[in-house]
Amino acid sequence: MNFPIKIGILSDTHGFIHTQIIELIAQCDIAIHAGDIVDDTTLLALKPRHRLIAIQGNNDSHLTQLKKVEKIDLLGGIICVDHGHMHGNKIPSHDSLKNTYPDAKMIIYGHTHKQIIEQDSNPWIVNPGAAGETRNHGGSKCLILTIKSANDWQIIPYVFDG
Repeated sequence: MNFPIKIGILSDTHGFIHTQIIELIAQCDIAIHAGDIVDDTTLLALKPRHRLIAIQGNNDSHLTQLKKVEKIDLLGGIICVDHGHMHGNKIPSHDSLKNTYPDAKMIIYGHTHKQIIEQDSNPWIVNPGAAGETRNHGGSKCLILTIKSANDWQIIPYVFDG
């Protein structure tokens, strides 16, 4: 892949992906789905240019072809993808995630359906929010990570009304 690399990050689709997110992902080199897919046919709508990475969420035990955690080694660091539900009761603990993946540059989780970008310490912690209709807190959400170089990673949040 050539630079810049565009990575679409989404989670918690629960069987539905907002059409504008599908269009945005089609412009990306890689798509990362952080779990709670529910209906794996929704993954067929995601058509990034090079690669789709998806993991199991707490509602995806039937999707046995998917791993519970993925690690992606990219220029500038490792991205770890973990749905987050095993790192706290209702709200995943950022400390638990950081302790589990201390060598990551970025940890992506879902589960809460709330968009978070925390870049004030390493590893970064991000949650794209819910890309579907279920508990999307005011709109379907995703993130786009653009990697221009090893030291230049930029995250842009997106929110689409229902």
